[in-house]
Formats: sequence, C-alpha cells, structure tokens
Amino acid sequence: MICACVLASVTLLRLLPRRAVLLTLRGMGLAAFHLVRSKRLRALRHLSMALGHEKSSPDIYRIARQVFSNFGAFAADAILIPHIIGNGIHELITAEGVEHLDELSRNSEGAILLTAHFGNWELLGAWLAKRGYKVKAIGAAHNNQGINRMIANARETSGYQSMERGNHTREILRALAEGYFIGVLIDQETKTDGVFVKFFNRRAYMPVGPVRLARKYGLKIIPIFIRLRSNHTYHIEVTNPLPLVFTKDKKRDFIVNTQMCSDAYEKMIREYPEQWLWMMRRRQTQPVSSSKVRSEEYAVYEKQCETPAWSG
Repeated sequence: MICACVLASVTLLRLLPRRAVLLTLRGMGLAAFHLVRSKRLRALRHLSMALGHEKSSPDIYRIARQVFSNFGAFAADAILIPHIIGNGIHELITAEGVEHLDELSRNSEGAILLTAHFGNWELLGAWLAKRGYKVKAIGAAHNNQGINRMIANARETSGYQSMERGNHTREILRALAEGYFIGVLIDQETKTDGVFVKFFNRRAYMPVGPVRLARKYGLKIIPIFIRLRSNHTYHIEVTNPLPLVFTKDKKRDFIVNTQMCSDAYEKMIREYPEQWLWMMRRRQTQPVSSSKVRSEEYAVYEKQCETPAWSG
C-alpha cells in the first residue's frame, strides 16, 4: 500500500515542470519542519551541539529550517532524475577536481568515493554514471521492500547499481578489480564495525569499512560532494585523495584514517551546513564509561582527544 502510494505520487510529480515540483516539495519540507516536532528538535539539537559556540540561536533555527526545505528540493530532483538526464544532466551540474577520477578511470583503477547525506547524493550517482564512470554504491536497505526495489531500479535506470551494506563483499571486491568506483556514505551510524573519531569536536562512532578496504587492497579514498546552489543548479567538488597512513598497527590505522574521513565530512558540512541532514539520528553508540573496562580502540582514541560524545 505504501509502495503504491509512493509510486503514484512519483508518477504524478513527473508530469509537472521542475519548478513546480521544487516548489511543491520545498513546501512539504517546510511543513515537516513545523509539524514533525521530533525531527525539528533533533535537527536543532544537533546543530547546537556542532555549531552552537559559533552561531546564534536565530542562525541555528534558520539553518535547521533551510535543511528541511533543501531536503524537499533534493527529493524533487531525485524524483526527476529521468527527466534531468533526458534534458542533459551536464546542463544542470558543474564540477571541479574531476581529473582525480579521470586518471583512475583511464587506468581502470578502482577506488572508494566518500560522500555523505549531503546535497543530492542520488543525483551525484547519476552524474557519475552519465559521465562514463563505472559506479556502484553501498547503502542501507529500506525497511519497506517495495520501496527498496523502487530505489534500486531507479539507480539502475540512472546507470549505476546499489548494493546492500554488509551483503556483497565478493561483489565489491570483484567490482574494484574491474575498475569500478565504490560509493560509500558513512556519516550515519550503522550496525557495522567502527571506531570513535572526532566530529565537530565530539566523539562519534564511524564505520571503518572504507579504510579496511583501502588498507587491505591499496585503494584510494576520494571525497566527493554535490551541493545545491541558490539558482537550483548543482556543483560537484572532487577533492584530492585522502593522505592515508598505514603502519603495522591495524587498530591505530583504522582510527587515524577514519578520522581523515570524518574531517573531510566536517570541512564540507561546516561550509554548507544547510545541505546536510541534521535531523537524522547521528550516533547512538557511546564510548564505554571510564568506570568499565574500555576497548582497545577507545583507549587508543582517548589518548588523542578528550571530547564529549554525540547523542541522538
């Protein structure tokens, strides 16, 4: 039933001009900000935890409100991806730093693309595919199987494939060997192995999967982000590969290099805070209390910095 309603809504919205869809879903995003109290309060709390020492309360409120409005715009363009591709996706999107991807692609060298729930990540995947890169994305499965199939089909129509997190290790390794870029989003806690790193001066639990792959197979991790501009076009930034450091100490390597991933996230989010989903549950896993026996990983991290933990 839910899947049928979503499909009907998507079909209807695709009959409308892009401007109308953007206005409609931006309006729905603003309505959600005012009506869905739990999401609004979580966004305000997270923004205050991260930026409260440098932003005023009115600024925090304004950014949170804009986050919901922007999410509506991202949803609108995600729905309209078939039309955007048909009308010329490169007319809507500019990019910088693509030489990092071009060099790897020419050499059929696989790599990990580090992105986030920032800007229009679905449109980013479509842009990568239409530019000719071989791409597969790792993501969490939706609770509703029908919607999960819709998302997977939409991505395949856009030219790239999605793989459920934790279920496709062999496929990932085979794809990397064939020169695919593997897109990952690790800015949200998942039920996978992770370590504590610093994120906006607070401890946060972040998956180590990308660093584990990079360490074992000598892969590059390249941050890439897409952001919405005020004129409703997009800009993609591909940065230099992270300067990963690998030693004989695997646990420390996981922490040091996953911290680099966290720093890449924080740098982009700090510059454009209205483009990240502050309303999502950031981190639930908490460091072990000092009154208990601590894990080796946390003990290593604790020596690096003493900071409060993320919550909610």
